Amino acid sequence: QDQLMESGGGSVQAGGSLRLSCAHSTFAYGTNCRAWFRQAPGKEREGVAALVGGGPTYYADSVKGRFTISQDDAKKMTYLQMTGLKPEDTAMYYCAAVCRPGGTKNPQTTHSYTYWGQGTQVTVST
Repeated sequence: QDQLMESGGGSVQAGGSLRLSCAHSTFAYGTNCRAWFRQAPGKEREGVAALVGGGPTYYADSVKGRFTISQDDAKKMTYLQMTGLKPEDTAMYYCAAVCRPGGTKNPQTTHSYTYWGQGTQVTVST
């Protein structure tokens, strides 16, 4: 059973916007942290944005001011609003949730998370 399911990816032109959604199962909707990662071909998976319960929101330098992570507890959803998209934002985007013990200190790293989605592709053209 998939614990996380992403949607909302697609192809857009540079400067455009997309909103990614992540639907959580009950098991995968912990309160401690949730995040979005991305992986481009030939590159490592990198943290894009993370929400840590009671702590600051994390954004990668490359997306600050353009991307916004948010959550809806009632719907068990996490979102990533992306604006001002650039070709270098092209990647598979993954939702991650429920930090492992100690993971809240490094919410931008893949090792911190228990659950992962299958990913949704974002392609930005010039």
